[in-house]
Amino acid sequence: MTVSNAFLTPPPRSLEFSLSEEEIELLPSDEDVAFYAEHGWYLSKKLLTDDETDELVNSSERYYAGERDRSLSSAPPKLAYWDPSKGDVQRHNDYVHYEHDGLAKILGKPLIGAVAARLAQVDEIRIFQSTLIYKPPVAGEPSNIVPWHFDKHYWSSSSSERMLTAFIPFHDCPPEMGTITMVDGSHRWKEIGANDTVVRHFAERDRSELDEMLAENAAFNGVEVVKLPITIPRGHLNFHHCRTYHGSGANVSDRPRRAISLHLQDGANSYREFPLSDGSLAAYNHDAVVRRTSDGRPDYADPDFCPTLWADR
Repeated sequence: MTVSNAFLTPPPRSLEFSLSEEEIELLPSDEDVAFYAEHGWYLSKKLLTDDETDELVNSSERYYAGERDRSLSSAPPKLAYWDPSKGDVQRHNDYVHYEHDGLAKILGKPLIGAVAARLAQVDEIRIFQSTLIYKPPVAGEPSNIVPWHFDKHYWSSSSSERMLTAFIPFHDCPPEMGTITMVDGSHRWKEIGANDTVVRHFAERDRSELDEMLAENAAFNGVEVVKLPITIPRGHLNFHHCRTYHGSGANVSDRPRRAISLHLQDGANSYREFPLSDGSLAAYNHDAVVRRTSDGRPDYADPDFCPTLWADR
């Protein structure tokens, strides 16, 4: 087990981005981009090789065994950080792209950023966060159920409405493994009111309350809730818009569901003040770790924590 100094500088990241001819063929077509705009999600072509998904498994096992290339200098207040003392529950570990170079090497593949840029229709994509997830094959484990939510609620301190997430399973991911499930087209809904309790993470809220919120928002928009479990072949990624409702069910298979949720931001995203009804400001974990801009705001372009994944200069 290797744990290195917490203040080591991450390896330099190239700002030269290019794709091979084979990779260009893997980019979303115009029809795919239109599908994403209409439905709020997109299942990619095979973006990762079998060797790369094997390395994600191997690197994650080393990570779980305690291997780190660097560590956060302090723990943000809402950090998801499973360790063995928490038992055989669904594991969530944030900032793995920062802490572990084996995972970062694959998560930093420019092709992933180029696909995201096409879908979001922007010129630049940066990593916003990465969460390593392990859903054990325990059908009755309550933590295996991820209730309905959309990510932008937790990113209220971000200025952009073009943020998106790439869900990256390390293997074929069918419904029986508790794959990610999209509420089709929900990113285009208008929300009811301005109840700012939605900035609280789903793990801190009652599941039935979130089910009710989904139903009420659908009724407010006069639409039916269409839930689509996405079967994801190995090496393929499922991208979803930051306002697309999603969740996942139990893993009733005989093997763990391994994945990373790679949260992505466009180049224009920055910190903004988002006042809450109690007089405080919405915050994100980055606010405790990233550098500051010249006017004192958290810098969501900090290259150590939010490296550029793709830029079309």
